[in-house]
Amino acid sequence: MKNILSSLAVASALFASCQGGPAKKTQAKIDSTIVTNSETTANAATCYQYVKNRDTANLSLTEKADSVTGNLGYKWYEKDKNAGTISGVVKGDTIIADYTFQSEGRESVRQVAWLKKGDQLVEAFGDVEEIDGKMKFKDLSKLKFDSGLVFSKADCK
Repeated sequence: MKNILSSLAVASALFASCQGGPAKKTQAKIDSTIVTNSETTANAATCYQYVKNRDTANLSLTEKADSVTGNLGYKWYEKDKNAGTISGVVKGDTIIADYTFQSEGRESVRQVAWLKKGDQLVEAFGDVEEIDGKMKFKDLSKLKFDSGLVFSKADCK
């Protein structure tokens, strides 16, 4: 009788460990899927758009830690459009980047900045100067966000 009880105990332990094996594998698979999805989301672009009358601007940003890259384009009604890439940094709720773009057949670089306000980005304006062929803000601490273009979150196209 003692042998039968011992055998049943061993069989129960083996059965329980066999049942735990697939469950653990399934759990590990689910966890790795979650990590993969969150990594993909972290590297996905967030898009914004400005629209007023016939003027539009589109911005797509990819943030990674404290850096940002993306695409920016302006289409002003009855004026030349420009489009290019941005690359810069995120400092708190402010994005500061260089915008390298094509307009009127030539490449230019100018500094751009936005203030994050919820689901919107407000473009900064300020005095600029040319330094080494780039238009840069004279003083980042004096940027004005009260009259800038307001970009709202939009679907990426």
